Amino acid sequence: MSKAILDIAALHKSYGATPVLKGIDMAVNENELVFIIGPSGSGKSTLLRCCNRLEEPESGSILVDGTDILRPGVDLNRLRQKIGMVFQSFNLYPHMTALGNVTLALRKVQGMEKEAAEEKGRAALARVGLAEKVNAYPNELSGGQQQRVGIARSLALEPRIVLFDEPTSALDPELVGGVLKVMRELKESGMTMVVVSHEMAFARAAADRVIFMDKGVIADQGAPEDMFGNPKHERLREFLSRIQH
Repeated sequence: MSKAILDIAALHKSYGATPVLKGIDMAVNENELVFIIGPSGSGKSTLLRCCNRLEEPESGSILVDGTDILRPGVDLNRLRQKIGMVFQSFNLYPHMTALGNVTLALRKVQGMEKEAAEEKGRAALARVGLAEKVNAYPNELSGGQQQRVGIARSLALEPRIVLFDEPTSALDPELVGGVLKVMRELKESGMTMVVVSHEMAFARAAADRVIFMDKGVIADQGAPEDMFGNPKHERLREFLSRIQH
């Protein structure tokens, strides 16, 4: 039995008087790729953002590698090195090269010497298929390449888990494949990943488990072949019929 890298219990989050997460319980095991699907506004992105304290939940617990990240006094900088995050918008610094963007946290957060950081940064960029773009600036890269730099930036810190929040939704359709290919390779190399995305074909092919969120709760979960091939939950059937046509 592989151990849970991420363990969430009774997680609640509201914006003002509006509850967004209503008691989420979920665990993600080592080397597992968990896909979270559901209609807009169901709380998927908020859940991911709570997992590295970009959003502060009201109650509940989130354990990452056995550490409760919500307890007072937790070292957030250290914690975020364990939890990679890849966003919908690439969040790259325009005045820095691809390598500069990837090595920034290595130097500033981990205090690594420039040479060592650059060696690690080059390896991370090579891993996402951008070895030849180390000196390119973001405006010289396609959206898909910028997103792959974003993934490399996460990988360089050697996280225990990487969270992907709609990683392809800002991309032109023809650029999506390159990002999904990198994600598939990460999965094959054993990376633990949680992905919020509308890429259903990818979820069906690559996920170990699919979680369906609706109105702030986990309404259903299971193996992709069951969730997509034989959805039992009425809201899931509705959701899938809407997006698959």
